[in-house]
Amino acid sequence: MKMKKIMSLALIMAMGVTLLSGCGGSGGNGGSTAKSSATSKTASTTSASKTNSATSASKTSSAATGNFTDNGGHELTVWCWDQSFNIYAMKEAEKIYQKKDPQFKLNIEEVRSDDVETKITTAASSGDLSTLPDIFLMQDNSFQKYTSNFNDVFLGLNDSGINFKDFGEAKQAYSTLNGVHYGVPFDNGAVIGAYRIDILEKAGLTADDFKDITWSKFIELGKQVKEKTNTPLLTVTAGTNDLIMMMLQSAGSSMFKEDGSLNIVDNEVLRKALGIYQELYKAGVLVEVTDWDQYIAAIQRGSTAAVINGCWIIGSITAAKDLSGKWAINNMPRFDDVEGATNYSNNGGSSWAITSKSENQKLAIDFLNTTFAGSVELYETILPSSGALATYLPAGKSDVYSKPQEFFGGKPIYSLITEFAGKIPSNITGTYYYDARNAVSVGLSNVIQKGANIEDELKAAQETVEFNMGG
Repeated sequence: MKMKKIMSLALIMAMGVTLLSGCGGSGGNGGSTAKSSATSKTASTTSASKTNSATSASKTSSAATGNFTDNGGHELTVWCWDQSFNIYAMKEAEKIYQKKDPQFKLNIEEVRSDDVETKITTAASSGDLSTLPDIFLMQDNSFQKYTSNFNDVFLGLNDSGINFKDFGEAKQAYSTLNGVHYGVPFDNGAVIGAYRIDILEKAGLTADDFKDITWSKFIELGKQVKEKTNTPLLTVTAGTNDLIMMMLQSAGSSMFKEDGSLNIVDNEVLRKALGIYQELYKAGVLVEVTDWDQYIAAIQRGSTAAVINGCWIIGSITAAKDLSGKWAINNMPRFDDVEGATNYSNNGGSSWAITSKSENQKLAIDFLNTTFAGSVELYETILPSSGALATYLPAGKSDVYSKPQEFFGGKPIYSLITEFAGKIPSNITGTYYYDARNAVSVGLSNVIQKGANIEDELKAAQETVEFNMGG
C-alpha cells in the first residue's frame, strides 16, 4: 500500500505542474485570516487523520519527545523559493538571529515549491534523507499530504518550546497531524486585485471601477482596456490553475466535500470558473505566458494592467521601483450568479518545517522560535518590502500595518488586505488536494490549447483523482 502511494506521488510530481502560489505566501493565514480556513482546518485534519491514522500513529506518538539533536554548529541549510519574498525574509531572519549568535550563518538554496516536494518524495522513497536540508518551506495545502505519507521526514515540534498559540488555529491546522505540530506558520495569502493606474487612465478608467465587481463586468472592462491600450488585464502562467482555485474559494466551493469525497464532476462553481477563464482567454483579456519569470516580467514591465493573486505577489510588484505610485489595490471579481459568491479569496500559503535528519535540530528550532515565531521586528521589517503579512499574531498589532504605502498611492493597503482576509470563505483541503489541482490543471490546458469540452475534462479529472485515492 505504502509503495503504491509513493508511486502515485511520484507520478504526480513527474507531471511537472509548477505551483506558483506560495511564494510567501499564505494559505490558512493565521491571525487576521483565521476565519478564512475554519472549515479547511477541520476537513483537512479530519481527512488526513482518518486516512493515515494507522500508518502514522506510532510515529507521531514519539515524534515530539523533546530529544532533539545538536552538534554545536552555527550553520543551517534552508530550501525555499522566491527571491523577493521567502528568501528575502530568511535573510532578514538571519540578521536578527545573528544578534543572538554572531557566528550564525544560513545557507539558503533557492528551490522551487514543486521541486521541494519532488526532492522529499525521492528522498523518502529511497530511504536516504541525507540529501535534505535542515529547514524547508512547504505549501500549506501540501503539508497534510506529505506529513501523512512521509512522516519520517518531518520533525515533530510539540516539545520545541515554540508557542503555537501565537498563530491562528486555522493556520496551524495545515501543518498539524494527529495532534503533532510539524511546521512553523508563515504568511498571509489573502487575494488582491492590483491595478496599474496609468494604464487604466488611458482607457478612461480608474482602479475604483474594479471594486466589488462581477466577472462579467471585469470582462467588459477588460475588453475596453485591451481596445484602448492593447494591454491585457491579466497575465497567467500556462498550465497552472491558481486563478481557478481563487474563483472556487471566493464562492466557498471546494473540490472535496466535508466527508473527503470528490466534488469535481458535479461542481457547478468549478464548471463556471473554467468557463470564465475560457471567456477571458478568447477575449484577449487574459494572456498566458510560458513560465513564472515571464509572469513576473509582465507585471514589472507593464505588459499587464492588473494582477489577481495572493497578497504575497506585492513583493514582486514593488521590486519595480520605477512604478511607485502607479499601482492600486482592490478586491477580486465575484461570480455573477452563484449564491454566496464574494469578492474575496485566498491563494498560496506556506510554513517552515525542520527535517528529522538535521544534526542541528536544537539550533533550527531556536532559530525559528527566535525569528518567525518570536520576532515582531522581523515582520515589521519584511512587510513593507515583500508584503509578507504575518500570521504571527503579536506582529499583527504593529503600527506598521496601518502606515500609508507610497508605492500604492499612499493608501494603507495592509490594513485593507487584513479586512479582505476576514471576509474570505472557507474551503476544504486534504491529503489529495494537489492531486485534484493537478488533474484540473490538465483539463484546463486541454480546454484552452485544444478546445476540449469542459464537461469531458471535468470527468477525466475526477477519474484521475479517484484512481489516486483508490490506494
